[in-house]
Amino acid sequence: MNLYPAIDLKDGACVRLLRGDMDKATVFNDDPGAQAGEFVQAGCHWVHIVDLNGAFAGEPVNGAAVDSILAAVSGKAQTQLGGGIRTMETVDYWLNKGITRVILGTVALRNPDFVKEACAKWPGRVAVGIDARDGYVAVEGWAETSEVTALELARKFEDCGVAAIIFTDIDRDGAMGGPNIESTVALASEISTPVIVSGGVSSLDDLIAVKKHTDAGIDGAISGRALYDGRIDLAEAIAALS
Repeated sequence: MNLYPAIDLKDGACVRLLRGDMDKATVFNDDPGAQAGEFVQAGCHWVHIVDLNGAFAGEPVNGAAVDSILAAVSGKAQTQLGGGIRTMETVDYWLNKGITRVILGTVALRNPDFVKEACAKWPGRVAVGIDARDGYVAVEGWAETSEVTALELARKFEDCGVAAIIFTDIDRDGAMGGPNIESTVALASEISTPVIVSGGVSSLDDLIAVKKHTDAGIDGAISGRALYDGRIDLAEAIAALS
């Protein structure tokens, strides 16, 4: 099972939010490239990046920070990037720059056909981020909650080549209360696309609990705050998951 250490970017720095609230951001590192380098040095094969400002602006904002991460991990780890990616021009830009796969979130709800077009153009390099509050998809940097359920949205992308569904329970995100394994496994069991757990992963026990469900279609787990504050030892986690 893959561990995806998270680098959430706000104003050029690595931060973690509490339940998606931009006003409740804790800065953990003001050098994203150095942070990515630490993750890779510890043995991570992936780095999960979110442009938080971009998610609200609807276009990339933290480009320089992403560039520094790419430089730090080049040839050593793969990357996935979300936040403000809503046009084919932006998809092309990041994938040509060296991002392994882009994550489409808000646009996946607003324009599902765009996701299918991106998958056709870039096979295996497009993931869909589904962020849910009480089971319903939230968009625009989690500022709006739709009337579409996570499962309804995920089913729209079956058989179009989406590399992964990244499922985040917003109420768990950054709260250190453990991931919503039950809801994530329920989603994964209903679709064929691999699912990545996100939100609330706060201990090694959480990761081990997630790993038990790889047969249900769980590809891995994203963790951020717990890695930064030392609740999860990165090397220990990688060893346990491998």
